[in-house]
Amino acid sequence: GGGFGGAPGEPRVPLPGHGTGLSHRPPGMARQGSGAMLASGGLGFPPQNLARVVVWEWLNEHGRWRPYSAAVCHHIENVLKEDARGSVVLGQVDVQLAPYVIDLQSMHQFRQDTGTMRPVRRNFYDPSSAPGKGIVWEWENDNNSWTPYDMDICITIQNAYEKQHPWLDLSSLGFCYLIYFSSMSQMNRQTQRKRRLRRRMDLAYPLTMGSIPKSQSWPVGTSTGTPCSCPQCLLVNSTRAASNAILASQRRKLYPGAVRQSSTFAGGALWPAGTGTAAVAGGTAKGEGLRVPGGAFAPNQSVPNGAPLPGLNNLNRPGTQRGAGLGARATVPPGVPALPVKNLNGTGPVHPALAGMTGILMCAAGLPVCLTRAPKPILHPPPVSKSDIKPVPGVNGICRKTKKKHLKKSKTPEDVVRRYIQKVKNPPDEDCTICMERLVTSSGYEGVLSHRGIKPELVGKLGKCGHMYHLLCLLAMYNNGNKDGSLQCPTCKAIYGEKTGTQPPGKMEFHLIPHSLPGYTDSKTIRIVYDIPTGIQGPEHPNPGKKFTARGFPRHCYLPDNEKGRKVLKLLIVAWDRRLIFTIGTSNTTGESDTVVWNEIHHKTEFGSNLTGHGYPDPNYLDNVLAELLAQGVSEATLKD
Repeated sequence: GGGFGGAPGEPRVPLPGHGTGLSHRPPGMARQGSGAMLASGGLGFPPQNLARVVVWEWLNEHGRWRPYSAAVCHHIENVLKEDARGSVVLGQVDVQLAPYVIDLQSMHQFRQDTGTMRPVRRNFYDPSSAPGKGIVWEWENDNNSWTPYDMDICITIQNAYEKQHPWLDLSSLGFCYLIYFSSMSQMNRQTQRKRRLRRRMDLAYPLTMGSIPKSQSWPVGTSTGTPCSCPQCLLVNSTRAASNAILASQRRKLYPGAVRQSSTFAGGALWPAGTGTAAVAGGTAKGEGLRVPGGAFAPNQSVPNGAPLPGLNNLNRPGTQRGAGLGARATVPPGVPALPVKNLNGTGPVHPALAGMTGILMCAAGLPVCLTRAPKPILHPPPVSKSDIKPVPGVNGICRKTKKKHLKKSKTPEDVVRRYIQKVKNPPDEDCTICMERLVTSSGYEGVLSHRGIKPELVGKLGKCGHMYHLLCLLAMYNNGNKDGSLQCPTCKAIYGEKTGTQPPGKMEFHLIPHSLPGYTDSKTIRIVYDIPTGIQGPEHPNPGKKFTARGFPRHCYLPDNEKGRKVLKLLIVAWDRRLIFTIGTSNTTGESDTVVWNEIHHKTEFGSNLTGHGYPDPNYLDNVLAELLAQGVSEATLKD
């Protein structure tokens, strides 16, 4: 089997767990009931009358179906509702996917700059599974960034996690990995190499009811077999021809630059003569456009006169592209109509998705065309005067500041651990899921950690959830964390005490502005402004004493001014006071380390659109962020205290 990850159409990402690493003694696998062994079996489709979670996936070069993110899947589903044979520009949702477009008719993903095509599929899962809850499981790759698991593996991991299994064996899914939930790590059973693992809350994937929309057939002309000459059919047939040309050239392993006509272009003219011409984007006015070779070249014959077609590296440089295209115009035989690819902004009768798809495919085939840029997200509201800014009803104040953390001297690690556990005189013959030794034997930290009054064989039970561990193991776990007087059960994640984070000092402002968010036209908007300056890392941070950066501040975030929006604001203020909104780490976007990053509580930073996935409309956002706050120990009960 291939690797778990990689961006669509990108070179192979190393398999998780490959390579050598620190040796680690695996736990006893044969013990009954101590972990989860999997029964192999595929994922079927649920009955037609049930709600299903939709996950769009693409096929990588190793034959594994890789999921798109939930935000991308919502975007694809929205386009699908409008036009089941249209095209989806992925860069409108995720800037990292800017080169990619999905053609819903052929169910392929196209990469504009290379012409690479990959199959995509629309897969269905149970609404109670991980994608239905917005839960993503990821492993840390060699670049210190996070790669999501395949969806079937993600669902399997989440099921074992919910059943409170301490470990999970993935061998029945074809992977020689063990997952340890206590240490949140993945271990390669062959090399013993361990990688970090994380569980992240994201958007829930879209829900659907009923049957799958059938792909509509391509428009055809009359029964004579002559293609219809309307602009839409011209576009559609040219798209198909360009697509076939790319596939044929890939089969013959031709590289961009050695542009030869495939047999697809040579079996007679694609359009009847005299159907009229239309301007290609970037061409001249008055209907004079670039002409694109149709059926005038024989198979394996180069472009006449050896005139070079514009290189693919010029695709996003309209000036260069235009000049090169006009230079090549004289080489195109007369009588072949040009393609109308100018309507990318939706102003004419041709569907912009079809226009865009044609342009993309022509580019990939090496034909001269100029593409317009994707629409820009509306990040901020119109300017607001100071007199229009009002306090949020029911919320005290308009600003919160945090300073450096002050540890309460009275709470030693031993005091904290003893506060939340009850001693167990006769522990059961089970594993301690922190050290993986039996509870009836000494802690695996014996000799590594020693504390007066805590013997290595002592076992304690956590009060609320009842999970049992060696006291020494809980102490080691506490010392390895934030040391804030709170404890989190490594099995079920129950929080004891008040969990705090490592957010550096800064300021949080919040107020009402007289504008509405998409999807909340009847409400004003709550604007939150976070501002954190650069500084020096403290003892709780990854590199104490080293400078940290703070990019993109002040950061503006938006909530609807309704009952649930105000509740979210109040809980975000609690999370801010507990230093849980931000942390210091490595940026997923830029790869920069020692910088201020979001801490698993998602915010909406796009005011008037949702092109990035961080905007509105998003009907599930408020519920999702409430769940993320709850996972950090910030619940509605907090507001009543």
